[in-house]
Amino acid sequence: MKKSFDFLELKSNKKFCSGFPTLLHKELLRFWKVSFQTVAAPVLTALLYLVVFSQISPERIIFQKISYIAFLSPGLIMMSILQNSFANSSSSLIQSKITGNLVFMLLPPLSYQEIFTAYLLASSIRGLIVGFFVWLISIIFIDLPFHHPFLIILFAIISSAIMGIIGIVAGLWAEKFDQLSLFQNFIIMPATFLSGVFYSFQSLSPFWQKILLWNPIFYAIDGFRYAFFSESDISPWNSLFVVVGTFFILSIFTLRLLSYGYKLKG
Repeated sequence: MKKSFDFLELKSNKKFCSGFPTLLHKELLRFWKVSFQTVAAPVLTALLYLVVFSQISPERIIFQKISYIAFLSPGLIMMSILQNSFANSSSSLIQSKITGNLVFMLLPPLSYQEIFTAYLLASSIRGLIVGFFVWLISIIFIDLPFHHPFLIILFAIISSAIMGIIGIVAGLWAEKFDQLSLFQNFIIMPATFLSGVFYSFQSLSPFWQKILLWNPIFYAIDGFRYAFFSESDISPWNSLFVVVGTFFILSIFTLRLLSYGYKLKG
């Protein structure tokens, strides 16, 4: 029997209202009520990185004119955005599964597109809030320019959305916290750390440069860094193309999973 999510869709019965605003509100409150853990803690982690690296490599120069601490700051901002966007959607779904609260999301007249959008928006908002506060911390250490403010916003929004989507996939796939930790520790963490946050693409050997070019997160960070300094390892338009393409591919894939109720229905 073909699995479907049709029972969640509101076809033509107009007496029902969409549950999308309620689900989005619930997801936003979920992380904001514990903002000390979900926002303040990752900001503190980024601050520690900045303090340590500002003492270790204060005179090191990247791109022939950018100090290492300045080079590092956009990478830390983007890394914070990515990791927290992923954490929000993935942890919410796995908690709902384990506690049995998932049924309360499945019963209302919610389409799978609305579920996808609510989790995606909440994850992006958390990631962007954390990124904003990391930026505020960063300007204590370095005067970051804003050469391309539109690109800063664009890369931040699309990249946070990508990781929010990956978080949805991880939350759907995992059935317990151990599996989610495995996904985070062996996929998300290596992908974010091995993406040019702490080093320039040009400083790597040819072998590792080829490996890095297969990592979509590298393009997000490199394009984001270009938006600050007008300096990057590769063309920012190539980075934007990869990031936007990754977003659409992952969106189609995840919507497909949700449309079939993947691991949501018993």
